[in-house]
Amino acid sequence: MRRGPRAALALGLLRLCLAQANFAPHFFDNGAGSTNGNMALFSLPEDTPVGSHVYTLNGTDPEGDPISYHISFDPSARNVFTVDPNFGNITLVQELDREREDEIEAIISISDGLNLVAEKVVILVTDANDEAPRFIQEPYVVLVPEDTPAGSSIFKVHAVDKDTGSGGSVTYFLQNLRSSKFAVDRHSGVLRLQAGTTLDYEKTRAHFVTVVAKDGGGRLRGADVVFSATTTVTVNVEDVQDTAPVFVGTPYYGYVYEDTLPGSEVLTVVALDGDRGRPNRVLYSLVNGSDGAFEINETSGAILVTQSPAQLQREVYELHVQATEVSAAGSPATQARASVTIRIVDLNNHPPTFYGESGPQNRFELSMYEHPPQGEILRGLKITVNDSDQGANAKFNLRLVGPGGIFRVVPQTVLNEAQVTIIVENSAAIDFEKFKVLTFKLLAIEVNTPEKFSSTADVVIQLLDTNDNVPKFTSHYYIARIPENAPAGSTVVAVTAVDPDTGPWGQVKYSMYGSGADLFLIHPSSGIIYTQPWASLDAEATTRYSFYVKAEDTAGRYSLAEVSITVLDVNDHSPQFGQNIQEKTMVLGTPVKIEATDQDAEEPNNLVDYSITHAEPADVFDIDAHTGEIRLKNFIRSLEALHNVTPGGDRTWSLEVQAKDRGSPSFSTTALLKIDITDTEMLSRDPMAAFLMQTKDNPMKAVGVLAGIMAIVVAMTVLISTATFWRNKKSNKVQPVRRVFRQRPSPAPHAVRVEWLKFRRAKAAAKFVLQEDPLNGNCNNNRPGRSLPPRAPAPPPPPRVVPGLGAARWPVPTVSGSLTPQQPQRASRPKALGSPSQSALVSELKQKFEKKSVDNKAYF
Repeated sequence: MRRGPRAALALGLLRLCLAQANFAPHFFDNGAGSTNGNMALFSLPEDTPVGSHVYTLNGTDPEGDPISYHISFDPSARNVFTVDPNFGNITLVQELDREREDEIEAIISISDGLNLVAEKVVILVTDANDEAPRFIQEPYVVLVPEDTPAGSSIFKVHAVDKDTGSGGSVTYFLQNLRSSKFAVDRHSGVLRLQAGTTLDYEKTRAHFVTVVAKDGGGRLRGADVVFSATTTVTVNVEDVQDTAPVFVGTPYYGYVYEDTLPGSEVLTVVALDGDRGRPNRVLYSLVNGSDGAFEINETSGAILVTQSPAQLQREVYELHVQATEVSAAGSPATQARASVTIRIVDLNNHPPTFYGESGPQNRFELSMYEHPPQGEILRGLKITVNDSDQGANAKFNLRLVGPGGIFRVVPQTVLNEAQVTIIVENSAAIDFEKFKVLTFKLLAIEVNTPEKFSSTADVVIQLLDTNDNVPKFTSHYYIARIPENAPAGSTVVAVTAVDPDTGPWGQVKYSMYGSGADLFLIHPSSGIIYTQPWASLDAEATTRYSFYVKAEDTAGRYSLAEVSITVLDVNDHSPQFGQNIQEKTMVLGTPVKIEATDQDAEEPNNLVDYSITHAEPADVFDIDAHTGEIRLKNFIRSLEALHNVTPGGDRTWSLEVQAKDRGSPSFSTTALLKIDITDTEMLSRDPMAAFLMQTKDNPMKAVGVLAGIMAIVVAMTVLISTATFWRNKKSNKVQPVRRVFRQRPSPAPHAVRVEWLKFRRAKAAAKFVLQEDPLNGNCNNNRPGRSLPPRAPAPPPPPRVVPGLGAARWPVPTVSGSLTPQQPQRASRPKALGSPSQSALVSELKQKFEKKSVDNKAYF
């Protein structure tokens, strides 16, 4: 069917409309609290780390076309987030700060390539405790009158915290509450004087109070944190008129000389207002004591003489001066008084002079013992000092010139005349061993005269010695060494002690005591220590002696020192082999060990080296020079190889071994050793022989194993008997004894016995033959296959001497315990069950048990 032009046009328009009808994509709205959607009501803590994935934009396209996501910000705002256009993951790229920006405006958009849908969103920034409190209006300086009552409020501090909630709440407290006169209200920040405290301008003019502001704490980056801030409040104390005037420079002394003119100033008194912050004016007046001879300037405090000194009736005047404080209003306030002493003196025309018992004297001598008591007066000195002038002219100071700090002179200030006393100040410095004579200058010099007249006298003190020193050793510890072969009476060491005292007190006598001093003597005068005439030193018995030496003077004062004497070892012992050197059993591939001990005390005297001095043939064994292990040569790995080397075919070899120490000169010991050699195959076929071989050198091991087996058997027997007893007791009746006899199959046991014997004969161990026992004809044993009781083990063969070996220095008897090779069987004489090696080992073990028993009896 053919369409017309109009139908074709309509169809094209329809297709065009369908192609243009592409719906726009849209976001999912998942609501508040969701981290997936269109960021509706989305909030973010300000402490979120930069780089964190904080949200995922999610939307869809009705046609299912691929969509992309975008986020943008106002040009004047920060680009806080970035978005992955494919997955919509929004990442924080800049730090957040709620205090600076509590919400962020952004435009998010979704696009399918043709349509773009944009939405404006607001992201709320939530608070985190990231701000510390901050004091405002600093610095804090407050002026407080000193008479402020206790408990009064004096200031208020204020701190703010930009955080919200508990992180923005602020409390206050003082940093050092115990030592402060102040207290602070923790909520308001009001600073108060503590109850019972007052301020005093005269004592402390300023106080520095440290106030701490602390927030209520909150979460920051996953942890609970608390921030604080400190500030200092300077409290300046304001002075208040509450203190009377105070005189300065008391007591007051004045002097009027015989040539003083009327109207001359004698001295000036000074009084200050006790309130130093805002002092008032002070006026002076004379209350009494002047008798009209003196007057005072009311403003300056200068005291003037109004009469000629010749008209003055008294030598000393006691004036009473009053200082009156005048308030700001001009009215008198508080008052204070002070005494002024004025002495009438003549001109200074006489110097100070020293006098002895017979008149003027400028040299004084005295003898005294050293180290007098502290504070003792030198009573042998009769010294008087005098100045014939009057008043101030007769005032002078006394002092000693010489070694300082030893004596002091009393009085130090003299008016007219005084008896001079010299007192011991430092008794330790008065030491005869340091100074035999002490010389001082006694100086008297006027104080307030322009002439400064003075005089001197020599004081010479001859010191006498006392026993004030203890003999002291030159060392607290003396170390000496002596060879153990030193002859009796040998000198060991000399100790020295010194007593600096003179005469008999300086003579030192030496002695010694202690458990280590028995072998030694000390010369009482020289301090030389030597060995007793009968002493014999032995480093192997005792290597060190320690004791004390005593240095004593004639008065019994003494000191001690410790002496340590080390006995040096000398190579005087030869190595000695143990008792088990006579015979050893060697398993192929396993070494045997010999051991020798040297009784010397030190190395290298007690170090032992081993060697084989003689063996035939010589190339069978090697020995380790240090450990004493004897091995077969590397090329000998079987008994056959051993037989090839030794044509005799014997399995027992005799060696002459030597133990030699490393001392100088060196000592050595030789011994004859017999070695029995077997192989591991024989030990695997015969467990009993292996056990005896293992316990050959340690018989107590075999005893222990046997004792353990017996203990297990006894324990099992007791358990079975106890169980049977309780079972019968529980049944409470006697059970009949019934025996049931059953016929056993006859041929089985014999067959098993034969097969076991055949297995024992297998392999290369046929050298040691295990022969079946003949049938027993006893009527008590009717069953075939029973064996005869084993015979007693054959005794070991007598010791053999290897020809060609020289005699040892200490011959040691040897016993052979070797495994005897198999002998040809004889039909006419049956053998006992067991191999010759087992018999030999049993015999040897028996001999060791008997020897052990004899030794134990001898010990007990």
